[in-house]
Amino acid sequence: MSDVDPSLESPPWEEDAPEAEERDPNTDDMFGAPEPAGMREAEAAAAPEPVPAAVAEAPAPKAPKKTTPAPADDGPAAHTDDGEAYTVLARKYRPRTFEDLIGQEAMVRTLTNAFATGRIAHAFMLTGVRGVGKTTTARLLARALNNETDVIERPSLELTAHGRHDAAIMAGQHMDVVEMDAASHTGIDGIRDIIESVRYAPVEARYKVYVLDEVHMLSNQAFNALLKTLEEPPPHAKFIFATTEIRKVPVTILSRCQRFDLRRVEPEILIEHLARIADREGMKIEQDALALIARAAEGSVRDGLSLLDQALVQGEKGETVQTTVVRDMLGLADRSQTIALFEAVMAGRTPEALELFRTLYGYGADPVQVTNDLLEHCHAASVAKMLGPQATRLPNDQAQKLTALGAVISAGTLARVWQMLLKALDEVRRAPNPADAVEMAIVRLAYAADLPGPEEALKALRDGEPMPGGGSAPRGPSGGGGGGASAELAARPVQAPALPDPQSFEQVVALIGEKREVGLQMDVQRYVRPVAFKPGAITYESIQGAPIDLARRLSSRLKEWTGRTWLIAANGQGGGETMIEIDRRKRAEERAQIEADPFIVAVMEAFPGAKIGEIKTLAAPVELPVIPDEAGEED
Repeated sequence: MSDVDPSLESPPWEEDAPEAEERDPNTDDMFGAPEPAGMREAEAAAAPEPVPAAVAEAPAPKAPKKTTPAPADDGPAAHTDDGEAYTVLARKYRPRTFEDLIGQEAMVRTLTNAFATGRIAHAFMLTGVRGVGKTTTARLLARALNNETDVIERPSLELTAHGRHDAAIMAGQHMDVVEMDAASHTGIDGIRDIIESVRYAPVEARYKVYVLDEVHMLSNQAFNALLKTLEEPPPHAKFIFATTEIRKVPVTILSRCQRFDLRRVEPEILIEHLARIADREGMKIEQDALALIARAAEGSVRDGLSLLDQALVQGEKGETVQTTVVRDMLGLADRSQTIALFEAVMAGRTPEALELFRTLYGYGADPVQVTNDLLEHCHAASVAKMLGPQATRLPNDQAQKLTALGAVISAGTLARVWQMLLKALDEVRRAPNPADAVEMAIVRLAYAADLPGPEEALKALRDGEPMPGGGSAPRGPSGGGGGGASAELAARPVQAPALPDPQSFEQVVALIGEKREVGLQMDVQRYVRPVAFKPGAITYESIQGAPIDLARRLSSRLKEWTGRTWLIAANGQGGGETMIEIDRRKRAEERAQIEADPFIVAVMEAFPGAKIGEIKTLAAPVELPVIPDEAGEED
């Protein structure tokens, strides 16, 4: 027993505290509290030996407190070095103000004027395709209606980052801004809750705003329940609806809303937007690759950003993402190759067209996409025929090719090809093997492209001439007896005499046009300045930018058509004018001659400011045959 009275130094319950301590140093308190510092020091002083390494490294039950990740987590830790999850570009670059909305200038201008004059509707209907910004615009509208800062005390589109309600509204957590997904609340129960709550004034904000996304999914009963409230809402309530299917919204609802159609974003604007975002992300991507992404997005900003997000991971940091990589990622065919396929089809070269398609299919091109491309080329050739190459919105070289193609093909033929391609697209989508359906469509198109139009066939029948076209593929004899007349008519185009050798450079160009070699004809007219010509040999001066294989292609085609070898030399100097330059000069001379005509001069003086537009040569009037007078003959 100790000589010192323990009651003089410490309370009785602490007399045997050191001896009674049996706490495991490797466990925490049962309530999660850390071990007291004094106790740790006492244990360290009393410990005869250091704790073994195996015990010190044993995992504690509360592993989440550790800051160093386990080896098994090296992958995720490397991806999130900063401790934050990656945010996709579509969310990271979501517009924060109305100025950030791209391609919707008309809507922003209308809303700006309405808010400035105080003519703010009580209900808004936002419609458009996916990804153009309907939900984002709805949230921006909710912020603008409740815009409140130290200097702004009324609804305003001048949104700042210091608004009292902005953060809660953008996060979807404001008690006065109710967001409801109509796709998951299609019944009347959700609308009944809105009708009950709309009677009460807002708690914090200026207005109670109800945002209903995909409103077309509501049932008829829900729409009918909403009608009365939407027609006579209280002054403190605003409704914002968003939908991709405006036709499914009842007219009674539309008539009570101010409607805004959010437009598809033009490819040029979307390409610039994607380029800016790629630059902010520190990544480089080719301009043609951005054009492919914008084309695949179909005017949707969100789709474009999602595809850009996928494309940027194709390249390493500091490397440029190539167009070929993006094309493979999207599963698209090279547009220049599909234009070559369209040219081969329109020229009736079936074997070449089939080989081109099989090459594209072998590279992974989708048959449906190839058919869509052919439809786009047919449309572009038709539009360029009427409005010029700038109307196609394609790169210059592609626009020029399709413009030249449209120039040598009649509008009726292009219209027939469009109808056949539309039918082919439906067949490709329904066929068990889409590639086979495309090949059958190519065979059908190549045959039909060489057939005469109704007006050409009528003219040939009237003049007694052989039927033009239709002879690109040889026809075999009739399989049945007694079909001699039909066989003779079918074989007549094949038995047509061969064309003589061209005797001038102009005849060479005309022969190329007759054979519908559109690409070759365009290159010859644009890049060839003839120096010397004789049947079987052409020497010309090549203009800068001419294709390298132009001489070889021209020689091969002329040998195929005439049956003799042609020597084509592109090393001449001092050539004459190209066919395009000659055509431009003749047009200029014709215009100058017309402008100098005394009658035209008098007309221009009589009408100041008048200009001479397009000059056309009218066809000679057709003389109708004289119908005999039957009554006179009888007399």
